[in-house]
Amino acid sequence: MRAVVQKSFGGPEVLETVDIARPEPLGGEVLIRVMASGVNPVDVAVRSGAYPLLGEPPFGVGWDISGVVEEAGPGARFKVGDEVFGMPFFPRAATGYAEYVAAPSRQVARKPASIGHVEAAAVPLAALTAWQGLVDAARVKAGDRVLIHRAAGGVGHFAVQIAKARGAHVIALASEARHEFVRSLGADEVIDYRVTDYADVVRDLDVVLDSNAHGSRSLRVLRRGGTLVTIMEHWNRELEAEAEAAGRHFAGVSVEPDYASLEAIAELIDAGRIRPHVQETFPLEEAGKAHELVGSGQVQGKVVLIVG
Repeated sequence: MRAVVQKSFGGPEVLETVDIARPEPLGGEVLIRVMASGVNPVDVAVRSGAYPLLGEPPFGVGWDISGVVEEAGPGARFKVGDEVFGMPFFPRAATGYAEYVAAPSRQVARKPASIGHVEAAAVPLAALTAWQGLVDAARVKAGDRVLIHRAAGGVGHFAVQIAKARGAHVIALASEARHEFVRSLGADEVIDYRVTDYADVVRDLDVVLDSNAHGSRSLRVLRRGGTLVTIMEHWNRELEAEAEAAGRHFAGVSVEPDYASLEAIAELIDAGRIRPHVQETFPLEEAGKAHELVGSGQVQGKVVLIVG
């Protein structure tokens, strides 16, 4: 099968499309014929060596997949022909930029019926990050006031929609060029972070979802008892201590596979309450170009590789 691998750390040029052996599903696993694979900032960081999750190369890259079950091992939750999506094995290698992926059936969920594989591949890692932060950790509920950093990005654009689906009042941080997009997602207020310091204009928030390493500044806008959800500083014990000393809750989120939450997200997609936004697609062989775009930090929503 075709798969994208890298043999060294470096720029997008280290990504190679090669032929490797097709994986075999074990008990409880499914072999998925991948139709599309999402590209995330963490993929870029792993490729460059900035975030060495997978140790030293060589290894396959990518996690987000959407496709069709080709084989089902004994005890698997799905049957041949089922359409599924997920981010198996994260943070271990899944080799998601490939024609086939073998994965535990409880790490994937049935694909939302209302969207195609390209949109579905954009969902898992980013939407699960937002869900695990806002729903599982912060317990966002109706009436909460929630601030979302980088609201037009991969995690952010899902976070806005998830918070709105929970009945929250959403304040979004985005550049002026992204304001119309973020408002279309349901944001109640939008702040241009390039000209306005959010810490000067908002107060007494219930939750901040920080994907921008602004932990200490974000604490300043939370009410006492409010929750800081941080993606970039989930490991930061000093920030955790600072939050506790200030009477705020600290929730560091490192996303993990979770089929039950994926099923809940799929229900909201099929109900029209969440819509993934794909800015651009690339063929599998142009994974390097996709990494260049994602690495620019200028993506609205997500970038996806078309595989099948």
